[in-house]
Amino acid sequence: MTADFLVIGAGIAGLSFALRAARHGSVTVITKGDAYESNTAWAQGGIASVLDDTQRDSGDTVEHHIADTLDAGAGLCKETAVRAIIGEGEAAIRGLTGHGASFDRDNGHFELGKEGGHSHRRILHAKDTTGREIARALIEAAHKTPNITLLEHHFAIDLITTSKLGAVAEDRVLGAYVLDRKTGEVRVFRSDRVVLAAGGCGKVYLYTTNPDSATGDGVALGWRAGASVANMEFIQFHPTCFYNPAASGPEARSFLVSEAVRGEGGVLINSKGEDFTINSDPRGSLAPRDIVARAIDRELKRTAAPCVYLDVTHKPKGFMRERFPYIHGSLLKYGLDCESQPIPVVPAAHYQCGGVLTDVNGKTTVRGLFAVGEAACTGLHGANRLASNSLLEGAVVARRALDEMMRLYPPEKSAPNPPPIPEWEHGDVAEPDELVVIYHNWDEIRRLMWDYVSIVRTDNRLRRAAARLMNLKKEVREFYWGHRVTADILELRNLVSAATLIVECALRRKESRGLHFTLDHPEPEERYRSDTVIRKF
Repeated sequence: MTADFLVIGAGIAGLSFALRAARHGSVTVITKGDAYESNTAWAQGGIASVLDDTQRDSGDTVEHHIADTLDAGAGLCKETAVRAIIGEGEAAIRGLTGHGASFDRDNGHFELGKEGGHSHRRILHAKDTTGREIARALIEAAHKTPNITLLEHHFAIDLITTSKLGAVAEDRVLGAYVLDRKTGEVRVFRSDRVVLAAGGCGKVYLYTTNPDSATGDGVALGWRAGASVANMEFIQFHPTCFYNPAASGPEARSFLVSEAVRGEGGVLINSKGEDFTINSDPRGSLAPRDIVARAIDRELKRTAAPCVYLDVTHKPKGFMRERFPYIHGSLLKYGLDCESQPIPVVPAAHYQCGGVLTDVNGKTTVRGLFAVGEAACTGLHGANRLASNSLLEGAVVARRALDEMMRLYPPEKSAPNPPPIPEWEHGDVAEPDELVVIYHNWDEIRRLMWDYVSIVRTDNRLRRAAARLMNLKKEVREFYWGHRVTADILELRNLVSAATLIVECALRRKESRGLHFTLDHPEPEERYRSDTVIRKF
């Protein structure tokens, strides 16, 4: 297949780009599963932005939002990127509403929430399923746009670049090899303009709030194509994931309880009813996520308790049912009425702050290749993401990426005489009959990452993780080349790549900053106040 634009991923970033790019040429959007299976669709809290007509009366300004973002980022945010992305928030919101996204309103004005690290109410939401509403609007708009071909169950295996074909001139992207999961066929998708929008890597960890699709595909694709990767050591752990004592295994901690609940007055307490977070930060339960997650981790280790609690029982009867119907209803299915009982919670892997290194326009170090959304590292988040800035970044950078792409690589100026691309060769076409090996390696990666590379780290644990991942990479490589490719094999391959990048970046940062906290280097150091950038040679 040939298209003017190839977009890998169908979340807010990928579809926002596609809908604007369709005005300039043909767009193919591929997603490895159902279009609704994305981190965007799973997002509960909302999208942060300062809007002229709704918030200035409350004293909020774009400068306040910028200051909150810089504060949360622990000294690693790129201020130029922060100012550009936060400053264009209103235009992005108007774009989303123009495509049919509906946010909660009160007397005609947007109803605004507040989350940790924010000094003002500035979170637009659609109850507690904001991401689902955004995904619905963008997917429906894409289906109605003639120039967009949206292909579900199509898995990008690898990007095709001139260097991979043996060219010695400037490396540029040519397209991708893509697996049709329904037929098992691998096809060449050709395009000189490729956008990585494949989301994050939460499934690298045993406990995560992410959907099963979050296996680090975007960063792994970019890494193998030769793009620089940055700041993968900064993995954000969401402080409040529902802990179900009646369940065992990862499913016990897989249900997200939005930070917006704390923004509306929810308080974290221990089994004695004490607000322990106030000992870590005067903002208590509304401190930035890295601080709150570490406070919970310390409390669990200090008391040997399996969980802490999020208490909203002081709110008026019916408040949770009205404001957070999804959370309220989901908890009821587990037999818990959060309006009369505190919610048991633990931290879980939530968001990848690093990714494929880009500028504020999503441009990577490979010509023609752009990255947007959670797969990218623009400099907005620094060492810790401010809550609800992620959906904003995806929408804004998608707009900027299209403008930059049209300036540098407009379709009418595609390279003449493009090199031929060989068809995919399966090699040994034996079917993967040893699925137990895949599942064992998948489980081992996630467990070792949780045990050695989670909220609190040490040099020794990181070295242990690196050593085992080196062996796992070899095993996965042999399995990849020795069997016909399937989605399971491809996800395992990407998972081990993402895990390795996280550990390698963490080993290089000999300090504690933001989301990276190590007992061997517990204080931040000025000499490490820079991005951790690595590139495959």
